[in-house]
Amino acid sequence: MARQTFLTFAFSVGIAALTTASPLLAAETVDKGTLPSGNVQVIGRFSNAQPSGIAVLPDGRLVLGFPRSAHEHSGPRLGLYTKGKLTPFPDAAAQEQFVSPLGMTIDTNGQLWVLDEGMVAGTGTVAGAQKLFRIDPASGKIAQVIPLSAPALLPDSHVNDVRIDLTHGKAGTAFITDTSVDVHPALIVVDLATGHQRRILADTVSVMPVPGFVAVMDGVAGRYDPAHATIPQGGVNGIALSPDQQTLYWQPQSSRRLYSAPTAVLSDSNTSEANLEKAVKDEGETGVGDGIATGPDGSLYITDDERHAILRHRPDGQVSVVAHDPRLTEPDGLTYANGALYGTVGQWARLPVFHNGKDLEVMPYIVVKIAPLN
Repeated sequence: MARQTFLTFAFSVGIAALTTASPLLAAETVDKGTLPSGNVQVIGRFSNAQPSGIAVLPDGRLVLGFPRSAHEHSGPRLGLYTKGKLTPFPDAAAQEQFVSPLGMTIDTNGQLWVLDEGMVAGTGTVAGAQKLFRIDPASGKIAQVIPLSAPALLPDSHVNDVRIDLTHGKAGTAFITDTSVDVHPALIVVDLATGHQRRILADTVSVMPVPGFVAVMDGVAGRYDPAHATIPQGGVNGIALSPDQQTLYWQPQSSRRLYSAPTAVLSDSNTSEANLEKAVKDEGETGVGDGIATGPDGSLYITDDERHAILRHRPDGQVSVVAHDPRLTEPDGLTYANGALYGTVGQWARLPVFHNGKDLEVMPYIVVKIAPLN
């Protein structure tokens, strides 16, 4: 046997023996973050309508919003989802008042607030349709409607999500994210007693997309480009309140940084823009987030679009992963209730607008429950 042949033979025999003796060496390792964490349960499936906003009423009923900005659809625009059945909420007659309900939240008095983005696929923003609704779950009635308008809104405004602070203002204050369909994001502050609304922090660092920002969603890499989006992108999107309602948190979509400011400062109409900017705190890096929910201990649960995951940002700034699952393809709306997270999954990165008109979405859309929170 020639020396080279012998060496090759001996090497092969040695590797085979090593593999047989040590099975772990034969296994091909994978990123554990790509595997299901085991605490994500699908609790709803929808084949013809895309859920986005989500809230759990004080009595435990689940409310879902079905916006029309990406797809027109039949069925309820705002609905109760119970035991696999979707029914119009607060009733069938109220559905015509909603154009495209998106963000929603429950205030500390148990009232449901629904933000209507006022946009329809193929049409764009419907004049006068951007509104904030208060719905009383006990009576099952729309109790208050606040139209949103200029100068707080711009022609390219895209109102996205909302949180309600009942500790400032005679009837409380609403904080709304304006992601913008162009490059002019801002926070909108609404006095719930008078309906007066202000546009604040417009075009400042804390609400703006990061220039040159790169993200990878659903296996597609894209650089932020306001003229030609290849993945979901934009300005301030996710928003949350601390349990005591004294701090507001928010994060731009095309960013990995979380920001905050005292609600006392943000809600004060006498605060100058310069002082508003000074009040903003950079809370550090998280992930490419969309929805944010607040836990009772002050932890923020933030969707992580790149890693098909949910992150926990603790009050001391520590960050951890509480869930990951390949089915979390752009987790969207998120809410905390009774020790669990409930969320919608958007598949936004698969929309035709990002793929030269080709729709890559895979039905059904899903709604998930995440528990326990690792």
